[in-house]
Amino acid sequence: MTPRKRVEMVLRKEVPDEVPFTIYEAKLPQCSVERQLRNEGICIVNRKFSVMRTRSPHDIRHESHNEVINGVAHVRRIIHTPAGDLSTLDRPAGFTSWHVEKLFKGPEDYEKLLWTVKDIEVEPHYDAFIQAEKDFGEDAIFRAAIGSNPLHQIMITWMGVEAFAIEWLERRDEIDRLYNTMKENLRKVYPIVAQSPALHANFGGNETADVMGRERFEQYVVPLYNEAAEEMHKHGKLLGTHLDGNNKPWADLVADSGLDYIEAFTPAPDTDMSMADAFEAWSDKIMWINYPSSIHLSSDEEVEETTGELIKASAPDRPLIIGITEDIPEHRWRDSLRAISRGIDKYGRYPLA
Repeated sequence: MTPRKRVEMVLRKEVPDEVPFTIYEAKLPQCSVERQLRNEGICIVNRKFSVMRTRSPHDIRHESHNEVINGVAHVRRIIHTPAGDLSTLDRPAGFTSWHVEKLFKGPEDYEKLLWTVKDIEVEPHYDAFIQAEKDFGEDAIFRAAIGSNPLHQIMITWMGVEAFAIEWLERRDEIDRLYNTMKENLRKVYPIVAQSPALHANFGGNETADVMGRERFEQYVVPLYNEAAEEMHKHGKLLGTHLDGNNKPWADLVADSGLDYIEAFTPAPDTDMSMADAFEAWSDKIMWINYPSSIHLSSDEEVEETTGELIKASAPDRPLIIGITEDIPEHRWRDSLRAISRGIDKYGRYPLA
C-alpha cells in the first residue's frame, strides 16, 4: 500500500495496512535519511500549491525591501491602498521571523485594512496542483487551504494581542466590520476549494484558548468551520483544522462542529489533553496528530516506545495518523524520525494488538 493511499484511507475512516506517518514538506531535508524514511513509507504532506488565485482590481500594491537596523537585517513590507499605506517590519530568524511591527498601528488603519479585504477577487487555479500531484505520485498527499479564520488574522497577524485587546474594548464595531467583510470573501472561497482536485483542506487553526477564549471561538470561529464543511461535504471533500495547543476549554465545541479531522493535535505531556481525552471528546473525528515535540529530546528507545503508546491508545478501532508538524532540533531529527518509523513498524500494523 502506498504512503498516500494509507493517509487517504484513514481520512475516509477506513483501515489501511499500517498507521500512516506523515511530515510537512518543509520539515524533511533531502538526504540519505529522507530517502530511508520514504522507503519505509513516510508520506510528505505538500501544502505549497494553492487551488485558487487572487487579484486586486483596484491595484492594491505590495512592495518589500531590506533594512539594516543596529546591524541586524530586517524586511520592510508596504501595502499601498487608496486610503493610505500599511507596513510591517520583520526580523528574519532562521526558519521563522520576528514581527517587530504589526500591520495595524492605530484606529486610522481600519479603512486601509478594509481596502485590502474588499479589494480581493478569487478564482479557481487547479492546473499547478494537478501537475504537482502527478509529479509526486504516491509519495505525497497534497493539501488545499481555505485560509486563516478572520478573527485570528485580525488578532494575531494584523494587530497583536495587546492592540487587539484595546480595540476589542474600544472599537469592537470596527473589528466586526472587518470580520464580516472577510467572512463574505470566504464564502467565495469555499466552493473553489470544494470543487478542486484536493481531497482535503485545512481551515484556520493555531488558536490559543487563553487568547481567543471560548466565547469568541464559539461565536467567530466554529460557525465558519461549519459553513466550509457544509460546502466541502457537498463535493465529497474533507475539512480539518490545525489545533496543536490546549483544547480542553472548547473540546465540546470542536466535537459538535462539521470538522472531519483534527490536524496537529499534540497529546500530553505537551498539552492539556491525552490521546484518551481526545478520542473520548472527538469520537467521530479523525485524529491526525503531531508527535509530541518534547519527546524528540528523549532517547531513541523512548521515542520508539512512545510511538507504540500513541498507537495503542487508538486501538483497535480508531485509525490514527502520526504526523510531524513542528521543527525538530537539528541534532535529533534524523534519529527521532527513524525511531518513530521503527515504532510504527513494530506496533502500527493492522489489526492492532
